[in-house]
Amino acid sequence: MLIIAGSLQVEPDARDSYLAGCAQVIAQARATPGCLDFLLAADPLEPGRIHVYERWESPEQLEAFRDSGPSEEQTVAILDAGVNRYLISGVEAP
Repeated sequence: MLIIAGSLQVEPDARDSYLAGCAQVIAQARATPGCLDFLLAADPLEPGRIHVYERWESPEQLEAFRDSGPSEEQTVAILDAGVNRYLISGVEAP
C-alpha cells in the first residue's frame, strides 16, 4: 500500500473554484481499480492551501491513474506543492 499526502498552494481567491474543478478527477480516481481513498480538501485556516490525501493498493495502480494527470489549467494554478509518497509496510488500528 502507498499513501500520497501533502498540500498545494493556490491563490486564496481561486481555491474554491480550483477544488470545484477537481470534483471530476476525485470521482475518477475513486472509481479507479486500486484506489482506496482520494481527497483534495480546503485547509480551514490557510485560505490558499489544499490538502492532498490518496491511498492506493500498489504503485502500478497509482501510475496507471497518473497517466490521466491534472489539466494544464489546474497545473498552472498551483503556486507551490509539498506532496510526498509513503510506502506502507503494515497497518494497525490506533
